[in-house]
Amino acid sequence: MFKEAVYHRPNNNDAYAYDDKTIHIRLRTKKNDIDKVTLIHGDPYDWKNQQWQADFLIMEKSGSDELFDYWLAALNPPYRRLRYSFLLETPQEKTVYTERGFYDHIPLDDVGCHFCFPFLNAVDVFDAPDWVRETVWYQIFPERFANGDASINPNGTLPWDSEAPTPSNFFGGDFQGVMEHLDYLTELGINGIYFTPIFKAYSNHKYDTIDYMEVDPQFGSKETFRNLVSECHKRGIKVMLDAVFNHSGYYFQPFQDVLKNGRDSPYASWFHLKDQEVRTEPRPNYDTFAFVPSMPKLNTQHPEVKAYLLKAARYWIEEFDIDGWRLDVANEVDHAFWREFRLTVKRAKPEAYILGEIWHDSMPWLQGDQFDAVMNYPFTNAVVNFFATRKITLDHFRNQLTRVQHMYPVSVNEVSFNLLDSHDTPRVLTYTNGSQKSAQLMYLFQLSYEGTPCIYYGDEVGLTGGEDPGCRRCMVWEKEKQNIELFTFIQKMIAYRKTEPAFGNAGRFSFLNAGRDVLAYRKTTEQQSLLFLLNRNPHPLKLANKWNIKRVIDADEDFAMNDQSVAVPPYGYAVLEERV
Repeated sequence: MFKEAVYHRPNNNDAYAYDDKTIHIRLRTKKNDIDKVTLIHGDPYDWKNQQWQADFLIMEKSGSDELFDYWLAALNPPYRRLRYSFLLETPQEKTVYTERGFYDHIPLDDVGCHFCFPFLNAVDVFDAPDWVRETVWYQIFPERFANGDASINPNGTLPWDSEAPTPSNFFGGDFQGVMEHLDYLTELGINGIYFTPIFKAYSNHKYDTIDYMEVDPQFGSKETFRNLVSECHKRGIKVMLDAVFNHSGYYFQPFQDVLKNGRDSPYASWFHLKDQEVRTEPRPNYDTFAFVPSMPKLNTQHPEVKAYLLKAARYWIEEFDIDGWRLDVANEVDHAFWREFRLTVKRAKPEAYILGEIWHDSMPWLQGDQFDAVMNYPFTNAVVNFFATRKITLDHFRNQLTRVQHMYPVSVNEVSFNLLDSHDTPRVLTYTNGSQKSAQLMYLFQLSYEGTPCIYYGDEVGLTGGEDPGCRRCMVWEKEKQNIELFTFIQKMIAYRKTEPAFGNAGRFSFLNAGRDVLAYRKTTEQQSLLFLLNRNPHPLKLANKWNIKRVIDADEDFAMNDQSVAVPPYGYAVLEERV
């Protein structure tokens, strides 16, 4: 038994309240080292004859990566408090893992040896909005989605899609254009829109805010935006806005004053200045996003800055009834600010969704006091590198996603924002070098995975584009230029999330070993079990039929199955319902 690999810490993703009655306990051990793990658990105050009274629960192996096995137990302690340890077994050895190390017996005479979950306080439960679990998002870059009101075009606006996108050109996308295509989104199956910034700004991307309390005039008026939100809500579509609280824009009035007056400006402490006078070149002598002079970093510890930004967070909810905030460069803002931000937002709308842009391990922000979720870029990278660029093997893909699954509590994974691309990355069909079949496998996996998926505008009709600015081209609305076959495929997969209970977030996800080359996984509820077989290869795969199949829900037309075997065509798939 390799004891050095055994790990548990009684907090974060290892021990947490899943809901107001249920506690999840996780353990990590060396891969293929332990045959059986039993959770020893009981109330810390339950004693008889000077012995702690313990119960036993066999833990489930919830996943494995290249180094470790992960184990999970869910239990409902009657008094909402818990002491616990782990009985580890192999054919040759048994040991008890406790907070004080390893024992050759269960130390029932000293409850202090065991790990402690002091009390399940309902207020401490990670509590993301329920509606997010059933949401399929659609990301809109407003300047490039649709031009519905040419009268408000900014100077120099180009005819729609007449040129390739650049960092500085404009095509006149606006709120009216979005409103005119809401029925299109409903037809696709979308019930959530994530808008990149809409506030007054200099650029076409609007991540350089001038005024956090005003919409950019190229998009329309506040009244138009109010109508847009209302029309979305009539169709059951939630609306999430993008907030840039890490930095402002160059033309933000307080920063303009600082440029003029340096440290003598009343706004000097709103930013992070290093000298008396402000210099933008050759490298800014003040903190910025990256080294971009036009994006000066805000001092979110300053009371006036904090009050202004929190006022904006509250204003757009209270005045326009938006449903969530996506937070740009969220990891570079202090945790204290985000805690106050959460309190402010949840007071204004308890069911608002708070999503942080963080590209790395985000557990410090996901403990119930800051964000509801983060943008799941580890998921994105794994899916792109497996299906599109083919940089990783099937084993590597499963290992990466298993780590992601066990990086956070189950309740966090259920609302994780799963994207394949965005305004910051190449588009899906560009990743796949134009292979629609590969793209379809990516969307099938995304839309059947746990979490809340997001589709970047235009991907569903075949838009392509490389890194920014290529990924920000104008939406194509002419039917003859749209990839209707891809649209129909994505539409069908979204529909399955709503009609097949185990397909979406209600289904519990697990990888299966069906052969070296086929990605196989299962989604299960108490009533339904779905089997997914995905072949990313240019050759067909023939597998032994070791499953009890009830029906074929969906598959490529060249898919074949009999009692002995299953044949998955090149770049093909099958979604099968098993008998339960």
